[in-house]
Amino acid sequence: MTQTNEIASASTGTGSRFTFCLGLAVIVGVVVLVLLGFFAAPEDDEQRDAVRMIFVHVPSALLTYAAFSVTAFGSLMWLWKRSIWWDITAHAAAEIGVIFCALTLFTGSVWGRPTWNTYWDWGDVRLVTTLILFLIMIGYLSIRASGGDEAATSTRAAVIGLVAAVNLPIVNRSVEWWFDRTLHQKSSLTDGNLEDMTLFTLVVGIAVWAAFFLWAMIHRFRIAWLEREIRVGDLDEALTERRAEALEDESTQL
Repeated sequence: MTQTNEIASASTGTGSRFTFCLGLAVIVGVVVLVLLGFFAAPEDDEQRDAVRMIFVHVPSALLTYAAFSVTAFGSLMWLWKRSIWWDITAHAAAEIGVIFCALTLFTGSVWGRPTWNTYWDWGDVRLVTTLILFLIMIGYLSIRASGGDEAATSTRAAVIGLVAAVNLPIVNRSVEWWFDRTLHQKSSLTDGNLEDMTLFTLVVGIAVWAAFFLWAMIHRFRIAWLEREIRVGDLDEALTERRAEALEDESTQL
């Protein structure tokens, strides 16, 4: 039986009534968000319909911060307490965070074309620091996938997770710190320039993405935990067989 089949047949699955309801809420939320974004929220006086990208870009950026913050805290708990629960949580959050970070970069580039007349500007501090954050976390996942001793791999990955955390406030505050070297505007949530319906739709978007993040985290954590249980079970079985072989050899020699 393959590992995938073993996971599928495990007595403890990754779904529950809560995750089912949460997933259903995410689907409904996405539908509501699309309707609000395209039909209720007004176009911007300057950006026109391009402003609707805000409903995906801003929530993606916020969930990138949240996911990588969870990774950083989980990494710290692994280094401090050797907590397997937090180690798995850190890994799960990193995988989901990389997806959100990639979506942030993609939507930002698409939004930048009609707004700034360019998809990318290497002189923009926010863009470059976000790309660096993305590459650091790709490195984190590469270390996780490298194999070898699990404890050593977790430790190396945890160090990278903490290094990425140093970059988080730099990305977040880059517009305020280097306002003369960025094309980005200040935070859309705090500048007070959003229309009421646009702001409401943005808040809905943040809630929907946050619910999706929670749903994905629960499932990814449970899958990772089951995979670990299988590895530990296989290792215990292999050690038992090896001990039996050793005892057999000793009795033969006697």
